[in-house]
Amino acid sequence: MSEPVLEIRNLNVAYGLGDQAVRAVRDVNLTLHRGEVLGLAGESGSGKSTLAYGLTRLLPPPGVITGGEVIYHPDGGEAYDVLALSDAALRRFRWNETAIVFQGAMNSLNPVHKISTQLTDVLKAHDPRMSEHSRNARAREMLKLVGISPDRMDAYPHQLSGGMRQRVMIGMALILQPQVVIMDEPTTALDVVMQRQILGQLIELRERLGFSVIFITHDLSLLVEFSNRIAIMYGGRIVEEAPAAAIYRDALHPYSAGLLGSFPALRGPRRELTGIPGSPPDLKGMPTGCSFHPRCPKAFDPCAGNIPVLGRPGTPDGATRSVACWLHPTAQPVGR
Repeated sequence: MSEPVLEIRNLNVAYGLGDQAVRAVRDVNLTLHRGEVLGLAGESGSGKSTLAYGLTRLLPPPGVITGGEVIYHPDGGEAYDVLALSDAALRRFRWNETAIVFQGAMNSLNPVHKISTQLTDVLKAHDPRMSEHSRNARAREMLKLVGISPDRMDAYPHQLSGGMRQRVMIGMALILQPQVVIMDEPTTALDVVMQRQILGQLIELRERLGFSVIFITHDLSLLVEFSNRIAIMYGGRIVEEAPAAAIYRDALHPYSAGLLGSFPALRGPRRELTGIPGSPPDLKGMPTGCSFHPRCPKAFDPCAGNIPVLGRPGTPDGATRSVACWLHPTAQPVGR
């Protein structure tokens, strides 16, 4: 998984213009490798969804990308910047190369159209040369692939359970076999058992089809179980990135440690849940220095006055992870 498929370089996203603009994503550098699951975690308002919509140019007004690049590496083709694509090229890029399963995806289906119509409409729009018979065959194949009987092709969304509607959305995202699938908290409205079933099936599909996944959630326990790597966002910035096992075993940033301490372990001895005191920062008036320092139990002198740079820490596994914290001086900044 060393070959990159998507590189986010110094991406900045704001809502509004001028002095009143709210900077929701700040200098984010992130690389998604081919075939991996990259988890993106953080509290509500940390910038996770804004990052996803920014890199696919789906930001609703008044959202605007104020800087950076999103370099996509097609399989066997020449890399290009998604942010520089024309409208026609962007249309070809979406769904063919990357797809999104939106937050609240269960409500994304049109209630007055059959499942078959909604699946085949994707094929009709992006591959108009495909025959009706081929479109229907492909739709049936995708339903079967996500664990739904093809007999439900003529069902309406209200005739399916929440888990089945979610599976339909995943099938719709994969129907054109994109290289990158972005999942924005797709299991939030589902019970824990259904969450595990859908995520287990997603991992199975990834292994079979070879696509890469950016999985966005506030539930770090899900990412520890299903991700290859995890990036932690706070106040619009990446504050730590590491292999999932390394985050779980030894989180370097106090915010990452706080997230880990907020959910119970499924195995091992009982431990007290600690949580994180205070509230996420107001993006209109960010604290000086490290944005987490007002809530940080380990804050010391440099934290209030200087913004830490995301970089490689001087730890034995420093080559595979990065952190932005004054507790861990970095020798090699990331993306600079």
